[in-house]
Amino acid sequence: MPKLMATYTVKPAKETPGGYKCLSECDQIKSVTHAPTIYFYPPGNFSIEKAADILRNSLSEALVIFYPLAGRLHSIDGSGRLKLDCNAAGALLVAVESEAKIDDFGDFRPTPEIRALIPCVDYNKPIDELPLLVVQVTKFSCGGLSLGLGISHILVDGLAALDFISEWAKIARGEGPGNPPPFLDRSVFRAPEHLTAPVFDHPEFGPQPLLIGQKDDVEERKNETSVLLLKLSKAQTEKLKEKANEDENVSNGGRPYTRYEAVAGHIWRTACKARQHETNQPTSLLIAVDARNRMEPPLPPMYFGNAVFRITAESTSGELVSKSLGYASGKVRQAKEKVTPEYLESCLVFVKNQKDVTKFRNFHTVGCSKGAFYGNPVIEITSWARLPIYGADFGWGREIYMGPGGLGYDGKVFLIPEPALDGSFFVAVRLQVRHIDAFHKFIYQDI
Repeated sequence: MPKLMATYTVKPAKETPGGYKCLSECDQIKSVTHAPTIYFYPPGNFSIEKAADILRNSLSEALVIFYPLAGRLHSIDGSGRLKLDCNAAGALLVAVESEAKIDDFGDFRPTPEIRALIPCVDYNKPIDELPLLVVQVTKFSCGGLSLGLGISHILVDGLAALDFISEWAKIARGEGPGNPPPFLDRSVFRAPEHLTAPVFDHPEFGPQPLLIGQKDDVEERKNETSVLLLKLSKAQTEKLKEKANEDENVSNGGRPYTRYEAVAGHIWRTACKARQHETNQPTSLLIAVDARNRMEPPLPPMYFGNAVFRITAESTSGELVSKSLGYASGKVRQAKEKVTPEYLESCLVFVKNQKDVTKFRNFHTVGCSKGAFYGNPVIEITSWARLPIYGADFGWGREIYMGPGGLGYDGKVFLIPEPALDGSFFVAVRLQVRHIDAFHKFIYQDI
């Protein structure tokens, strides 16, 4: 059994700016839960006490720079909107010793055993009592370590979280922060004043398709799910790219599809096939698109907040499965290319005009009946291919694995680059148990 060694509330080492800060419209529609991430480190000569001291002291210094993470969220009104109280209440750090070995976690797929390496948050408590950053360091009997983090998704997205982790690790190594300081003013990413209504349709904010014959998603939410962690080698991703580019549009002089467009299209087709949809089943693929460099002007470097929107690609399962991979990749591209600065401004205005933003929030909690549902017949892909996910060395060397600490719902997919950054990917996916074996079969069979 794991043994709890210490629990700390880590506050900024120095006085930090106080008061309330507004959140952007992009922040307001994110999950109120904490996005879980896990790092594993090889055996070393660090005791749990020493590791915890390094993390506690360096985190206290890092929170001076990234002081919003030490604050708390507060509800504003009945609309579900929140504001940030920079009250320096602190982050949670837990130190644990475990009799388990790193090898016991196999391929590191995000199982309940992996999730147990990240502190649990009781969401039944008032939101203003919940820390925005929770951390657990675990020492295993083999000498290895894990670092499990949960960071409030209302506060930051993946890139912002990784900027924080990188700076925290540098401080832990004694190097001090190396990048420009985080840009903390979220007013640069608010709905523009000159727009009073959205100027585009936004299907990503509307109801997602249901299975034919169902009136709601209640039954689909109840189905048991499980996770897979698969690998697509560089050769396999290159072959998918070649197959996608056999498309007629490319042959006639169109721009070739990217590796991401090919892999995302392949995963979407594979999910439809594994789920055995009817031919005319509507389906959508939700794609996470970073707005930082798509805005005009771009958001400032080191923008510390959420800047990712879901964008929707739509089709029917029959079309996706019966047509070539290039068709699916084309749908992915069409969805991405509509994300112009004007489209993003329209997104912000759409959210601003909503009386209740809670309907857009989903939860990172398996089996949760609350919030938006993005499961069967929908799939959602988040790519970490361009994120600096590796190199979080806190003084005990580089990680041997980094990945999501949990996948909260049916249809959620992460594309994770292999540490060698050679063009291969790990594919972490949660699906209903009845679809797992077929997905595993088809994702390789159809390459």
